[in-house]
Amino acid sequence: MAQTTAASIAKVFAAAPLEQLPELIETHIADPRKSVQATVTRAVKRYEAYIKERERVAGLYRYQASFGEPAIGVDEVGRGPLAGPLAVGAVVLPPEPQLLGLNDSKKLSSSRREELASQIKEIALSWTVVYKEPQVIDEVGIGRALKDAMAGAIAATGYGDRAAAVLVDGNPVHVHPLETSIVKGDGRVAAIAAASIVAKVERDALMAVYDQQYPGYGFAHNKGYGSADHIEAIKQMGLTPLHRRSFCGHFL
Repeated sequence: MAQTTAASIAKVFAAAPLEQLPELIETHIADPRKSVQATVTRAVKRYEAYIKERERVAGLYRYQASFGEPAIGVDEVGRGPLAGPLAVGAVVLPPEPQLLGLNDSKKLSSSRREELASQIKEIALSWTVVYKEPQVIDEVGIGRALKDAMAGAIAATGYGDRAAAVLVDGNPVHVHPLETSIVKGDGRVAAIAAASIVAKVERDALMAVYDQQYPGYGFAHNKGYGSADHIEAIKQMGLTPLHRRSFCGHFL
């Protein structure tokens, strides 16, 4: 029987689910061909990275479970921009399946965020994003707008009166009797990470729509934050209805 080519073996490794790599590695580890050994070495590194990531994510779920289940994870996106709404995400995750890749949304590429957001929406027991528009932020202030948005998001999950815990990223907001605030919670708690990802993806998509409605401000790429080109656009063209006037006065 003809020997399987090294190229064919490499294709098998590339197509195999991560869980099957140990079996493939064991099968081919004694193959003397250098190209096969290179394939095996790459597979070992891939599998080690997979195990490390699986253990990291399991830690996010374990820490969350220590507060009781079900838990509502809450996080905000867009507290600091000059334009666009404040967005608050709230997510209730089941204990299984555990989603590899869950992390602070700022540590993920846009494509990875979008992929995870789709997975989160598919498996979540509940998820929602609540917005507070610029006019509301100008009227009541960002602190009050944040608190109201978080309260609305928690209620919108349908778990506000039956959750074991409400886990909020960052400093205390005092928005729910069962609230626990967790500094850097979007990198420590699964449901908070999920909330940060969903809120970021939803708000980014909304800012891309606004970019078409108000061209010239760069909303699709700056997301309303005070980038140099955004500030220059404000100076040249003035403010839109999307701008938080209380944030922008010193640029006019």
